[in-house]
Amino acid sequence: MKQLDHEIQTLLKGIIYKRKEAMEIGEDAKEDLLGILLQSSSNNVKKHGSDIHHLGLTIKEVIDECKLFYIAGQETTSMLLVWTLIMLSKHQDWQARAREEVLRTFGHNKPSFGELNHLKIVTMILHEVLRLYPPVIATVRSVQNDIKLGKLFLSAGVLLNLAIVISHQDEEIWGNDAKEFKPERFSKGISNAIEGNVSFFPFGWGPRICIGQNFAMFEAKIAIGMILQRFSFELSPTYAHAPTNKITLQPQFGAHIILHRL
Repeated sequence: MKQLDHEIQTLLKGIIYKRKEAMEIGEDAKEDLLGILLQSSSNNVKKHGSDIHHLGLTIKEVIDECKLFYIAGQETTSMLLVWTLIMLSKHQDWQARAREEVLRTFGHNKPSFGELNHLKIVTMILHEVLRLYPPVIATVRSVQNDIKLGKLFLSAGVLLNLAIVISHQDEEIWGNDAKEFKPERFSKGISNAIEGNVSFFPFGWGPRICIGQNFAMFEAKIAIGMILQRFSFELSPTYAHAPTNKITLQPQFGAHIILHRL
């Protein structure tokens, strides 16, 4: 673990210092996450000078932010796409409906942001995949003050483990078909699907809801849309369905999918 951490730190420091040197000789900051972080830190230092309370982000903090966005952002969205491909491979009818919607919306052209908002069937499918296979299966929250929730009393200091995947597949909430893939549950949106209960929270809920929620859905729609434009796909006979939790919910033996170019 220490060796891997040292390797990650070294790699990121190299990237960061190279970018900082470029900015210091007058090159414009690149409009990506790292560029924004470094530009913000630089502006803060220029504004407040050597005031220790306003020195902006340290290199360690920039590294931590980069690691967080990579793990929390790329890994989770990747798993959403993997499980979506698996589900659409198993349910060819939904794959066909999604492809028809994609081609009807933007044909074989590159998707635009405005057009993505018209992908109602794709959105339903993504929500149902997030219900059955949320990339993060649980989240932990600490109770800051004594509080009473209904008949339940929680004292300050208690840790709550919110089991997302269990809530998402609770038959009392979703019905006897809770473990089945049925995107039509979300045909009228999330609010109607959960009927006022906070029973669907793949990105968390409340003031600490994932800041990347909209971006993740935007990325997923683009990726699925472009795949459906170009390929039909099915599960390989070698695929074994075995979801396992390794920080994110992953197919234990991989996602063996056969793609056919259209």
